[in-house]
Amino acid sequence: MILLAALDSAGIPIPAVVDALLMLLSAKAPEQAIFCAALALIGSLAGSMFLYWISRRGGEVYLHRHTVSARGMKMRLWFQHYGLLTVFISAISPIPMPMKLFVISAGALGVRPLAFFLTVLAARVPRYAALAYLGAHLGQEGAGAYLKAHAWHIGGILVALFALAFGAIKVVDARRNRELHA
Repeated sequence: MILLAALDSAGIPIPAVVDALLMLLSAKAPEQAIFCAALALIGSLAGSMFLYWISRRGGEVYLHRHTVSARGMKMRLWFQHYGLLTVFISAISPIPMPMKLFVISAGALGVRPLAFFLTVLAARVPRYAALAYLGAHLGQEGAGAYLKAHAWHIGGILVALFALAFGAIKVVDARRNRELHA
């Protein structure tokens, strides 16, 4: 679990494998669900921090090369303006989202390591806890079916969460601009 979560978070794409394994192990041994979620969390944090530190050392070149396209540049600009919110939303979502570019952006653009770590932690704890809970209480097939049946709800919650955070950022930006021009 630790190794797969670390590899996935370090940028080696293995979409949904960690989530499926967490639900499977939680279904097979419900009393170990919290332990399995903790292992996934440790692996994810280790992999994310590894990619972050690699990016911190030379990610600007990689980031420049992969943000030449209009889509890549748009993602980079989003990160530059919304910062760790982009990491948080992509890390909390059980719906596959591009997290690697945001992690690389965090490292290459000089986000403080503790802030990055705490953001990934704050996103992964509820994600893995929820997946472990679903696996332990519904079984792997039931948990997978639940996620598929509620994908739109989950997406809506993520959009609402993003909108709230986006609104908060806009309010802070407006206050900051008023203070600068006052």
